[in-house]
Amino acid sequence: MDHEGVKGPATRSAARRRRGRTPKTFWRKIREPLAQSRFVKNAIASLFAQFVRLVRLTNRAVDGSAQMSGGAYSQFEPAIIALWHGQHLLTPAYYPGGRPVVAMVSRSADAELNALMIEKFGIEAVRGSGGREGSKRRDKGGAKALIALKKSLATGKNVAMIADIPHGTPRDAGLGIVLLARLSGRPILPAAIATSRRKVLERSWDKTTINLPFGRSSIVLGAPVFVPANADEAEMERKRQEVTAALNAATAEAYRLVDGPK
Repeated sequence: MDHEGVKGPATRSAARRRRGRTPKTFWRKIREPLAQSRFVKNAIASLFAQFVRLVRLTNRAVDGSAQMSGGAYSQFEPAIIALWHGQHLLTPAYYPGGRPVVAMVSRSADAELNALMIEKFGIEAVRGSGGREGSKRRDKGGAKALIALKKSLATGKNVAMIADIPHGTPRDAGLGIVLLARLSGRPILPAAIATSRRKVLERSWDKTTINLPFGRSSIVLGAPVFVPANADEAEMERKRQEVTAALNAATAEAYRLVDGPK
């Protein structure tokens, strides 16, 4: 008997494991080069941008939705547009063209695609703190970003900024956006965009919402929050809480408008 020609269950199982490992091994080898490829990242960012445009075009604005162009809010410009993490993905498509805006984007590697995507809408990205860098480098990056955003506001550009801190407490504003308002003298404008069709990533720290096409949409702009130039620590904390409350109220109203009465 040819024992080499007889394969038992253990031998066949081992062979299957080797075959199963081949695609995984191949993916591990190409994953890093793909992540570093500017071409690949640009291609992915382009796909994201096209999807966001599709969502914008196929979601009818409901009654009561605010207009981001002109209207009563133009008197507050240049303004700091405040958004929540995970609720901001549609903003580039809804922001009116022809009006300069600068957006603060984390310096983390994961946020690079977001920076590339918003640039395809003509929005300038300023990289702020974040990622896996040390605390001193994060602080330095955040300070540089605030200076750049302050300069943008001084030249008449609006600024879009995520109010809550990455991987901190979701929907609780940090002091960074309040500090920018104090330094620049410009108001914070709470903003929220919602769609009736959406997928919430429940396991994400910020409950990231993926907006879907073919539904209804709403934009809600809250009352502007002004921060005095001489605000002390206690006043800064009060303004931080005011931003949190105003942005949460705008978000709740945006969802109420697209979902209808409960």
